[in-house]
Order: sequence, then structure tokens, then C-alpha cells
Amino acid sequence: MSRAMRFTGFVAGAAIALCPLASGAQEAPEPPEGFPERPLEILVPYGTGGGSDQLSRAMANAIEEVSGTSVQVTNAPGGGGLAAIPDFMAAPKDGYTMLESIDAVATNYVSGRMEQHPTEDIEPLAIAQITFNQLYIRPDEDRFTNFEEFVEYAQENPGVLTVANVGNQGSMERINMHLLEQDLDFETKQIAFDEPSERYASVIGGHIDVLFEQPGDVRQFLEAGQLKPIVTFFESRPDAFSEVPTHRQVGGDFTALNRFRGFWTHPDVPEERKRYLEALIGAAWETDSFQEFNRTKYMHLVNSYRDTEGATELINNAIETYTNVYEQIGIETRGD
Repeated sequence: MSRAMRFTGFVAGAAIALCPLASGAQEAPEPPEGFPERPLEILVPYGTGGGSDQLSRAMANAIEEVSGTSVQVTNAPGGGGLAAIPDFMAAPKDGYTMLESIDAVATNYVSGRMEQHPTEDIEPLAIAQITFNQLYIRPDEDRFTNFEEFVEYAQENPGVLTVANVGNQGSMERINMHLLEQDLDFETKQIAFDEPSERYASVIGGHIDVLFEQPGDVRQFLEAGQLKPIVTFFESRPDAFSEVPTHRQVGGDFTALNRFRGFWTHPDVPEERKRYLEALIGAAWETDSFQEFNRTKYMHLVNSYRDTEGATELINNAIETYTNVYEQIGIETRGD
């Protein structure tokens, strides 16, 4: 793939920039008559302890704070985020069940692994987080201590080093790694874990060599000195990681893909309930408690909120981008 062809479409990365988030109190939206009369549910397609789980529980608490309505979080991991989709599609179309998911809805749809179009067959309510990625090693790793030494080791031992992630072929994680390896001429082996605790323990325990992850998800391990970032996939160095080089600075000639996380409902849910849920998430996102949560996850470094209209645009653009990238690097798409 020529460098000129790299990421000709929108990327959930090129369109965001480092900037502070707004914060403040938000009044609860007026609910439609008779809704909700019982607790809401957020269905999380990943295990406990990871970014999706943390976001969903923080959002559930903020919704309860804003509206007084209880919110139950249910984890249904498996299949790289796909195992929960049938349960969500089979749930009553009454607005009580929301789906939390990530950019994997775009990659899985483009690859053909997911039948549902992520803005048509399921309807986005809002995006609540957009964040960059990093590679992490153990601080006591003795084969390499920084990104330059990591690449040198990988070049001398092609296909030996293992990278833990949550993605399957064509995922955001694997596309970023593919492009970086292509530009720097090295090769690693990608290992996917649905359970975040297994993913993190595999690296900290020395069973896997490197972790591909977002900094907010592993902050506790960073602060405990159990993981060390060696490269940031972003256009410039965030202040919180000013000592870590970006993929551009180490020779990656591409716009990095970022992680986004949000909430979906079923399109057949009554319109007034969908708009209420959208407004409810927006009000919850504005609360001081949720803003503080996002700050602890480094989500204050970019403007990461999108309402239904903005989320729909972001996801549709992501579908276009991944379709273009797949075609450029030879990954089969649903249209092939």
C-alpha cells in the first residue's frame, strides 16, 4: 500500500484533537409518560474490569444521579464483542435495554462477522469516550526497555513477540499494529482475550510480551509500576505521557485509529423513548461525577462526546475508513 493511500477517509483519530472537556451540572430531561417504570439495563459485550465495563458502570451511576432511575449493568463477553448481539436484538423493543459497544461494531460489520449495520439495524444514542492507544511492557522486561529496543528485538526475532489485545482480524488494534509493523519492518504475533483481567495478567505475569490498550483502562497498573508505555498511537504527545514517543515520531507514517465507546438502542424503540435516553446520557455525561471518572481515564485529553447525530456520523465514517483500509491491505470485506 502506498503511503499516499493511507487513510483517505475519516478516522476516529484524525478528526479529534487534544482539548479540555466541559464540565458542569445538567438538569434531568423530562421523561415520556410511563417511561421508565422499572430499572434500565446496559448490556456490556465484554468482561468485567475493562474499559467498556468501567464506562458502563460510571454511566449507570451518573444516570441514577441525574434521574433517580436504577440502571443494571450486565456483562456478556465472548466472540470479540459479538456474543451479546443476539441477546440485545432479541430483547423487547421498549427502551429498557441499551447496548454498550465500541468501534468493533464498525470493524465487525465491515468484515462481515456482524450482520447488523451499526447505525441502521442498531441505533446509536451517544458516544461517551474517544481515546488513543499505547503499547505497554513490563518495567522489569530485560530484553528491551523502550520502543526502539522493542523493535530491534522484534526485527531480530520475527513473529516471536506476542501482543495481547481484545481485537480479532481487522480490528482497530490489529490495523494499527499492521501499519506500524509494515512501516518499521517488524512482525509480532497478536493474541486476543475477551476478559480484560486475563489480558492484563498475561502481560504482567510474563506469559505475553506486550499489551495493546488504552491508558485509562490500565491506569491502576501504570500507577502501581506494573506496566510501562513505550509508544502512543496519536498525532502528538498528550501532556500526561509527554515522555512517551508517538507512532509518528518512531517512524509510523499513518493516522492512528482510536477507540470509541458508546451506547445503542434498537431502532424500533418508540421515538420519544430514544430521544429521552439520548438526553439522559447527555445529562449524565455532563455530571461532575462522570467528568471526574473520565479524567481518571485520561478521557479529558480529547473532546469525546457525540450525541446521536454526531455518533451516527462518526460510526458511518469509521465504516467507510475501515472499508478503504481493508481493501488497501488485503483484508476481505462483507462486499467481497
